[in-house]
Amino acid sequence: MSVVHPPRRLLFGPGPSQVEPRVYQAMAQPIVGLRDPYFFEIVEEIRTDLRVLFGTHNSFVHVLTGSGSYGMEAAVANFVEPGQKLVVFSAGFFGDRIAEMAARHGANVFVCRKPWGETFSEAEARETLGREIPQAVAFVHAETSTGVLQDPKAITAAAHGCGALTIMDCVTSLGAIPINVDASGVDVAFSCTQKGLSCPPGLSPVTASPAAVDRLRARKTPCPVWSLDLKLIADYYEEPHRYHHAAPISSFYALREGLAAIREEGAEARFARHQRAHDEFVRRLEAIHLSMFVPEPTRRIPNLNTVRVPEGIDDVHTRKRLIAEFGIEIAGGFGPLAGKIFRIGLMGPLATEDNAAMFVGALAHCLRD
Repeated sequence: MSVVHPPRRLLFGPGPSQVEPRVYQAMAQPIVGLRDPYFFEIVEEIRTDLRVLFGTHNSFVHVLTGSGSYGMEAAVANFVEPGQKLVVFSAGFFGDRIAEMAARHGANVFVCRKPWGETFSEAEARETLGREIPQAVAFVHAETSTGVLQDPKAITAAAHGCGALTIMDCVTSLGAIPINVDASGVDVAFSCTQKGLSCPPGLSPVTASPAAVDRLRARKTPCPVWSLDLKLIADYYEEPHRYHHAAPISSFYALREGLAAIREEGAEARFARHQRAHDEFVRRLEAIHLSMFVPEPTRRIPNLNTVRVPEGIDDVHTRKRLIAEFGIEIAGGFGPLAGKIFRIGLMGPLATEDNAAMFVGALAHCLRD
């Protein structure tokens, strides 16, 4: 009998993150049919738990079949019609990806761009949006390519001032730090399962405000991507449960179990644990004379740390040593940050002070000749 034997890894990269054993156990359970009542019970449990982590009372909370990029494309394809103006605030790879997707869907895209690693102020947002007057505004909450956290209110306040819908990428932040969709004035948010939620890749949670749902229903043209049409998807997961696609049942089991683990720990306790792990990581990192790429602590993503590669160090060689000697996976930078930073995740079960200490010890060893 053929059995796969993957190597044991400690996933300290930007994603996928380490998965709880109980999540794997859930995936091994028998699947049911696509419209079995038990499956829809699982769906409702997931929707309830996601509302807590999104920080929303939105009725529209669903899970798409596909990674976070599918959530991104669903947000663009459903809420920005061809010819409508979308302003994207971009200071990293994934902000640029939103802009590219929107352009392919025929949106009139204006990118307000800053160097990778920077954030946008409310004054900058107001100046740009007052001039452009878009129908929608998009930005990244936690930019995975840089490790930078953007204050949503700096953009959403200005966007609502000109009547625009707001779209937020929280692929890296959901489940590890507060999102506060409602309080932050976010209309549409999307994420993934393989980062802060500590589940396998393959699903993308999405939420939309009542105003966004009204915009969706008022569309003059149907969503151009049938498989990502949120009206059709909602009709599948909610009454009348009209068949739309073959949902990956086992992946839903996994997400349900991952969310149950978070619920049992408590969302606030989980957020605090990730912050403590981050603080310990930074303390130990600085003790061995390494530095964070993002200088201001309040702009750092606690669960996705970007560390400057020391002068004279080959980042690829260091990462290969971590894999070979410790079974630890991390990632390097790309784009303008290629060779300049390490991207190190402290997520889910690995987000503890002890694991932060262990990792920094391993990194210090691999940086030595």
